[in-house]
Amino acid sequence: MQILVTGGAGYIGSHCVKHLRTCGHEVVVVDNLSVGHRAAVPAEHLYALDIADTDRLDDLLSTFRIEAVLHFAADAAVGESVVHPAKYYRNNVVNALTLLELVRVRGIGKFLFSSTCATYGLPEAMPITEATPQRPINPYGRSKLMFEQMLMDYAAAYGLGVTALRYFNAAGAAADGSLGEDHTPETHLIPLVLQVALNQRPNIHVFGTDYDTPDGTCIRDYIHVDDLAAAHEQALHAIRPGEFEAYNVGTGRGYSVREVIRTAEAVTGKPIAVVEAPRRPGDPPILVAAADKIRTRLGWSPKYPELRPIVESAWRWHRTHPNGYATE
Repeated sequence: MQILVTGGAGYIGSHCVKHLRTCGHEVVVVDNLSVGHRAAVPAEHLYALDIADTDRLDDLLSTFRIEAVLHFAADAAVGESVVHPAKYYRNNVVNALTLLELVRVRGIGKFLFSSTCATYGLPEAMPITEATPQRPINPYGRSKLMFEQMLMDYAAAYGLGVTALRYFNAAGAAADGSLGEDHTPETHLIPLVLQVALNQRPNIHVFGTDYDTPDGTCIRDYIHVDDLAAAHEQALHAIRPGEFEAYNVGTGRGYSVREVIRTAEAVTGKPIAVVEAPRRPGDPPILVAAADKIRTRLGWSPKYPELRPIVESAWRWHRTHPNGYATE
């Protein structure tokens, strides 16, 4: 297929672009490079523009015979969304609607949305299924749910085929070491822990040690970014006109903050200094996916269901790219 990927120079987007090209698809990448990296995608496939730039985006859609859109372009920091909600509603909802209207007008039939488990908020039961009520507790989660609801309406009214993939904790780096995680500032646990191993920060803060979990720290479902990329490619083929589908993408197994730290120590051979801190408001004790639907319907399964290989791939990237893409 000829595929437009918005936000394709970002962490998850760039891994998906790599996987799509490996599978033989032709890819056009749109990214405003506010958080993405030029070095993460081949220069000949990258168009540095914002999805709010309607005229330039429409020119691209008319130049290439786009058959499907993968939409990653979004702001995605939960804490920032609480402080600056306008930014999140503008980019994740208003600008996304601009893109969606161009897709409708141009008659593009397939739309794959990068959604999130943050749409579920604080679930009452684990694991989380697609039928779990969506009650987001922050502007980031609400902005993603709003766009999911728009997509449902577009599927029903205009015949657009839509799939939303609700990720859990994306982690790791490309198996061949060519791509990895590079955020400024970094907020994800695994790269933060590895920065301690690289002596780039003195310690890792553990927020909350008194949760009702085996070791008192939060538990999360970590999904390798290459497994996420494969899920996108498989989901593309299953999209049907006029239908909206949502799938959780996770391993179905959770690991605690302390388990992540211990695993990083084992992988790196370095001690990880820990500072215990109070809980952060709104952090659920446990978030684990029930991924039965995507396994059954799409035949997807993770190649990296265990934590250690995920951390090992991340360590290979961070060790050889201590300054991220600026290392190159």
